[in-house]
Amino acid sequence: MSFIKTTEQSSKYNHLEKMSVMDILSNMNKEDKTVPNSVEKVIPKIEELVIQIVEKLKNGGRLFYVGAGTSGRLGILDASECPPTFGVSQNLVIGIIAGGDTAIRTAVEFAEDSTTQCWEDLKKYKISNKDVVIGIAASGTTPYVISGLKKCNEQNIITGCITCNQSSPLVKAAKYPIEVVVGPEFVTGSSRMKAGTAQKLVLNMISTSTMIQLGKIKDNKMVDMQLSNNKLIKRGTKMLMDELSISKEKAIEILNKYENVRNAIKNYQNEK
Repeated sequence: MSFIKTTEQSSKYNHLEKMSVMDILSNMNKEDKTVPNSVEKVIPKIEELVIQIVEKLKNGGRLFYVGAGTSGRLGILDASECPPTFGVSQNLVIGIIAGGDTAIRTAVEFAEDSTTQCWEDLKKYKISNKDVVIGIAASGTTPYVISGLKKCNEQNIITGCITCNQSSPLVKAAKYPIEVVVGPEFVTGSSRMKAGTAQKLVLNMISTSTMIQLGKIKDNKMVDMQLSNNKLIKRGTKMLMDELSISKEKAIEILNKYENVRNAIKNYQNEK
């Protein structure tokens, strides 16, 4: 199958500058509604990759996201939310962006064009075949990401990718590719829109399902979350009240004592 970059094809909508605000918003929303359907089509592919990730993480491995621009930022966002949400180490899920931390806020010119830097960035973490590396690139053509996955393949490291173009060079470089074909963007070529939304949805699915499989959720609750602000302390208190059928005062007491919802539940039940 020949490679067609649908993310760069012309928008279905013309003369955007002549649209009313309501028309702009309504048409954007109309396009956004198609994204979950595109994601649904590749759930079996997501499953294949998640199974590999869970197996590696259970055996001491880590999950890396590599990307450039919007894709890199989305990977960093997902990685950075794992420790507070699931109580895991900051070194379990790691996001790496072309151009380094500066590129999180400011575009770094030509950083994505390097064919050697991604592997150099991964080596800083002593990457090994215990780990999994997912390349994120809407276009599927980012040299930084493709070269990184190719090098990982040479080292027998499991590779996956999230892209929005079918049969792209990135797909050929990944052992477990995920192709979410969302079609042309509302603004031609602006892949931070539908493509970015698709990537965010898939990242949510990968990290959340992995953490559930690793036992970081009890029933449907984030019992390992970090109690880093008043909102989360209140949430933890409510969890304990519901789970243990205790008063608010008692829940606060044991939460302060054990500093974690899971630990509080376990130790309270053992003390009874």
